[in-house]
Amino acid sequence: PGGGAALRRSSTRAAQGGINKPVIDRIIRVDHAGEFGANRIYAGQMAVLGRSSVGPIIQQMWNQEKDHLKKFNELMVAYRVRPTVLLPFWNVAGFVLGAGSALLGKKGAMACTVAVEESISEHYNNQIRTLIEEDPEKYRELLQVIKQFRDDEQEHHDIGLEHDAEATPAYSVLKTTIQLGCKAAIFLSERI
Repeated sequence: PGGGAALRRSSTRAAQGGINKPVIDRIIRVDHAGEFGANRIYAGQMAVLGRSSVGPIIQQMWNQEKDHLKKFNELMVAYRVRPTVLLPFWNVAGFVLGAGSALLGKKGAMACTVAVEESISEHYNNQIRTLIEEDPEKYRELLQVIKQFRDDEQEHHDIGLEHDAEATPAYSVLKTTIQLGCKAAIFLSERI
């Protein structure tokens, strides 16, 4: 109920043309895709490690990602943003990345979490800078959402480190590879 009113205000503002529509479309499209992908990664990890000792930790992070995706689904409607055409690909790729990293064990899953969440935190920081440069008051609501989600992603990153991500064999290679994939996914999802 209360959240709906805030979305209507945003939608009204968008309809009034008071926003930089191409910038907002790009931000919401890519963030929706990222949260969708994160959900699929955690689904893959849970499919492999859900009944293990690390299952509850993965589930806790996944629950936050589900809330993030729900919010970006709402923002897509409020700002009338189309999703990336790559969602079917991210659906499969995210699950495969999550399950594949989990097949390396708890440390592998956590290494994946660290790599992805570090990339996403950096991405959210770039968006925060962009929105502040545009008009921090005009984009106050969106800035609050992105800042909160960035903080959640940073928390997931830290949880991964606390659970021995860096002890994964070939950690730096795995992390670099995943982060290159994240950068490519961000680039593509912003544009198509």
